[in-house]
Amino acid sequence: MPPQKPERAGWLIGPAASCWPPQADSQKASPQAGDLPHAYHLVLLGAPGVGKGTQAALLCQRLRACHLSTGDIFRAAKNIDPSRLSPGMAQALQAMRRGELVADATVLQIVKERTDCLRCRGGFVLDGFPRTLEQARALQEILVEQNVKLDATINYEMPLPQIIARLSGRRTCAACKAVFHVQNHPPKVPDICDRCGGALVQREDDKPEAVGVRMDAYQGSTAPLIEFYGKLGLLLRIDATGSPEEILRRTLKQLKNRSAATRSASGAAE
Repeated sequence: MPPQKPERAGWLIGPAASCWPPQADSQKASPQAGDLPHAYHLVLLGAPGVGKGTQAALLCQRLRACHLSTGDIFRAAKNIDPSRLSPGMAQALQAMRRGELVADATVLQIVKERTDCLRCRGGFVLDGFPRTLEQARALQEILVEQNVKLDATINYEMPLPQIIARLSGRRTCAACKAVFHVQNHPPKVPDICDRCGGALVQREDDKPEAVGVRMDAYQGSTAPLIEFYGKLGLLLRIDATGSPEEILRRTLKQLKNRSAATRSASGAAE
């Protein structure tokens, strides 16, 4: 019988809920993970439009890891009974309602409220956090306190012209929010959603001129993270061109190679 899929209640709701019991010791991964030897603890980086969210979902399915997305927390907060909101989530929700970015201190508080999730017996894939150098340093401190070690930070990379083409071709349903692409995933009827018949629109931040601004902002915040994790020896660079399955195979191959190298180094040290 395959292992139970993580419910993520503890991540989405916070200390008021629980899913799997926390466990510091790594467990063997699902047989579906091939020869990957243990529960993985991963951080994902990648520019908007590079397909990081798709890879997070595929990796979690393959490794049976828990998808720890801060974006999912913020979306879930809007539908949770206010009496069940943790202090960090309440602060984040107030900031979002004011149209403000959630402050680093609030994001860190939210993660600290969920330290049990960082010791999930199936491992985790962190998506959307850390976004800044301050958050990355704080995460390292939290992981040390929880006796958890990152296996790798995966940076998905794609040439800027391809990112602009991918984002500028994206169309979103104004009603149900389904996403299409004029070339890669076009609707059956132009400008009409296949799911609900709503109108497909181009988001303002998906227009080519806006994408360039988004990329500049991303590079400004992410370049220090790449350097930070590179110095820690945790950075894996993955070519994000091609199909999602091809990108997943590249990722798993690098993880296997890294695990083999780590085991070899540990054996030599002994």
